[in-house]
Formats: sequence, structure tokens, C-alpha cells
Amino acid sequence: MASDDNKQDELAGTEQPFVQHLVELRDRLIKAAIAVGVALAVLALFPGPAALYDLLAAPLVSTLPAGGKLIATSVISPFLVPLKIMLMAAFLLALPVVLYQVWAFVAPGLYNHEKKLVMPLVVSSTLLFFIGVAFCYFFVFGQVFKFIQGFAPKSISATPDIEAYLDFVLSMFLAFGLAFEVPIVVIVLARMGLVSIEKLKGFRSYFIVVAFVVAAVVTPPDVVSQLALAIPMCILYEIGIWAAQLFIKHTQAPPEEADSSQA
Repeated sequence: MASDDNKQDELAGTEQPFVQHLVELRDRLIKAAIAVGVALAVLALFPGPAALYDLLAAPLVSTLPAGGKLIATSVISPFLVPLKIMLMAAFLLALPVVLYQVWAFVAPGLYNHEKKLVMPLVVSSTLLFFIGVAFCYFFVFGQVFKFIQGFAPKSISATPDIEAYLDFVLSMFLAFGLAFEVPIVVIVLARMGLVSIEKLKGFRSYFIVVAFVVAAVVTPPDVVSQLALAIPMCILYEIGIWAAQLFIKHTQAPPEEADSSQA
């Protein structure tokens, strides 16, 4: 009987914190969902799903012949495609709140030096992703669409489908957003001790080849988009090496925390 009581006490002692973690996780997810819902409601009122799609399609429409428009080959595409874009925009708009909820859930279990490591990476990776998407929208799209339209024969009337355009835009956004995460990958590899700074510098020439291969695979088969992806990746690789040296220097664990973590 005594052993049974001890087992129950042990279970009670471990169950309560676990349940509390689940409750906190539920609350954090609800807050994140509310943030996305609020952003969705705001975007639905202004500027609205149709205006969001017009904004997204502006780089392509500006390169079409006078009066050129996109077409919808499916009956429900004019409704579903703008709605998808509004959902995507709402999530991106609420992303800072979502990331804060993730951080607030994870941070209590981290040491001070780990907090110094994780929080800057979360913020910088988010900013770099947004910068990559903005670079793609404001610079790459305009140049790529002009390049493509310049090769189109005069006998062809360019009328792209809105669903095909959405798929193209999302794939390009994802490619450039992830490509701009190169410094974060370099910093994490160096900080975890998987690769030394010297090896990263020695890998520089190989990375240039890797960058152009990746650009050739994930972008359309035109020189403009490939150069627009490969060159920033090479520059960001150099920035990552420089940032990794600073990061390693300022995120080392103090002796007392290192001893307690080992214990």
C-alpha cells in the first residue's frame, strides 16, 4: 500500500506541471489565433481581398500590353484566390504576435545565455524573411516580367491565369524568403560548433557554386531572377560569417550557468 501511495504521489507531482504546460500552450495558441483573426478582419474591411490581389498582381499587370488583364479559368477562382491572399497577408501581419507567443512559452525554460541566443535569432530571421519577400516583390518581379514580356512574340496575347500567378508568386516569395535566411544558418552552425569560422571562410568559393545552382533550380529559367537570387545569397553568406563571430563572442554561457547545465 505504501508503495502504491508513493507512485500516486510521484504521478501527481509530475502530472500537474505537464497539465499546466498544456494549458499555457493552449492559451498561447488561442492568443495567436486571435491575432490572426483580428488581422484578417482588418484586411477584410480595408483594403479588402480584391484590392490585395490587385496589389499583388501589380508588377505583372504593369508589364502587360495596354489594357492587359489576368484571367480566371475556374468559376470560383475570383473568390478563392483573393481569399487565400488575404489569409496569407493576415498571417504575415500577425506574425510578430505569433512569434512572441512562441517565445513567451519557450523562454521560461531557457538559461540567460540561451535567451540571448534564441531571441535575436527569432527576430532577425523574421526580418530577413520579410526583406527577402520585399526584395522579390519590389525589384525581382518587375525585372523578371519585363524580361519575359520582351521575349514574347507579338502574335501572342499574354493573359496569365490568376491561380497560376498566385502559385508562382508564393513559390518565389518562399524561395527568396528562405534564401535570405543564409546568415541565420551560418550563425547557428558556427554557434553550435558544427562548423568553425575558418571552415566557413574556406567554403566560400564552394558556396558561390551552390548559390547559383540553387538559384537555377528554384527560379524561372531566366538570367535576371537567377542573378537576383544568387548574388544576395553570396553577400548574405559573408554577412553571416561576420555576424557569427560577434554572436559567438556575446552568447557564451557564464561559468556558473555552464556548470549548472552540465549538472
